[in-house]
Amino acid sequence: MKTLIKNGTVITAEQTRAADILIENETISQIAEDIQDEDAQIVDASGLMVLPGGVDPHVHLELPMMGTISADDHYTGGKAAAFGGTTTMIDFVSQEPVSLAENVARHRAMADPKTSIDYSLHMNITRYNDEVAEELPDLPRLGITSIKVFTAYNGRLRLDDGSIFKVMRVGGKHGLLTMVHAENGDVIDILIAEALAAGKTAPIHHALTRPAWGEVEASLRAAALAAQADSPLYLVHMNVSGEVDQLAYAREHGVAAMGETCPQYLFFTEEDLKRPDGAKWICSPPMRKFVDQEGLWRGLENGTIQVLATDHCPFFFNGRKPILYEGKEIAIPGKELGEQNFTLIPNGLPGLADRLPVFWTAAVNSGKISPNRFVELTSANPARIFGLYPKKGTLQVGSDADIALWDPKKEVTYGVEWARHRTDYNLYEGWKLRGYPTKVFLRGKMIVNGQEWLGEAGGGRFLHRLTGEIL
Repeated sequence: MKTLIKNGTVITAEQTRAADILIENETISQIAEDIQDEDAQIVDASGLMVLPGGVDPHVHLELPMMGTISADDHYTGGKAAAFGGTTTMIDFVSQEPVSLAENVARHRAMADPKTSIDYSLHMNITRYNDEVAEELPDLPRLGITSIKVFTAYNGRLRLDDGSIFKVMRVGGKHGLLTMVHAENGDVIDILIAEALAAGKTAPIHHALTRPAWGEVEASLRAAALAAQADSPLYLVHMNVSGEVDQLAYAREHGVAAMGETCPQYLFFTEEDLKRPDGAKWICSPPMRKFVDQEGLWRGLENGTIQVLATDHCPFFFNGRKPILYEGKEIAIPGKELGEQNFTLIPNGLPGLADRLPVFWTAAVNSGKISPNRFVELTSANPARIFGLYPKKGTLQVGSDADIALWDPKKEVTYGVEWARHRTDYNLYEGWKLRGYPTKVFLRGKMIVNGQEWLGEAGGGRFLHRLTGEIL
């Protein structure tokens, strides 16, 4: 079966052109003006932009946390992503006390039968010893070329600086990109203990006990460790203006450093945590101040920040009350677990479906960035950095036919019903958006047609990644 997308405007990171796209055997076989093929099914894209499907390199699906589990799995998360124009996502493997290979196998056994879009994996390294050091070089054989370490979550996820340096040194020798969650775990622990002792338990104290200076300091420390280990570095979920400054400093001084930010940090501040429903905005690292939003926008516009990801990790706001999902009632314990204590609120937000339409409205419609830069930040750059390009992240002959037909004039009043995350709230409820996907293809198969879902569990595939590029 061949599909011919006609009369659209093809947008990649490099160019904008009027062209048709012919799809055969899941990939793009031809891009040219006025393609004719009598055997192909025609999809008319008149008035539409033809974008590569989005690549979200930072999601957490079915993640156990604080006595519950993140509400989206690889089916529901993939479905939400697809309705927002994203066709590839990268999840994280938790390091349990078995071999790295066994951890990956367990995660894939959970995800492969469910995933509704294509996905890959990063490997968390939260325990380091000689055995782990011997296993790290084998990760690329398993299709994993990125690892993540933490400078926070003492006693749970954090590695000491010496171990992070060792991980980076091994990774740098074997084509692994080290991702760093940069906060100061020692300071956080002290401030949380003091807040609780003083009876300060409201959601706002989640932000106040995780100071922005800790991220500034930890991000530069991560860059210094990477420089000494001769390793590439990727800073996840950057949310502080000073963190952007440190990334720029590192890059100016020859460190192979890159970074991402997320929509929530561009549109919300710690003031949102003071609302009666402030728990909805609890994530780590937390929302910051307006001046930090300005710094993040500058980083996106001037190229200091390479990627817009989501850190998608949704929880119910009220897990006592079921929602209707695909005709069935479902309720999963969520943020109500921390009603009396901010430290018990599951840290995470929905975002997979929101990323592209919310960012398009704010960034492209305002003239802050071009459609080409939009594709670069949300598709091409993550595909290149994480070893998926040009199979993903672009529209060229030989690429997977992951395509979003984008209507730049389509207006929607956005919210939980549009997003389709398996949770009971959306951060952007009631927002007026202009620019939205109307049809989405995964490897040539239409999985979204307007508001109709055509995808299925197991319709996505695990992606074996290569060593990525340094941008």
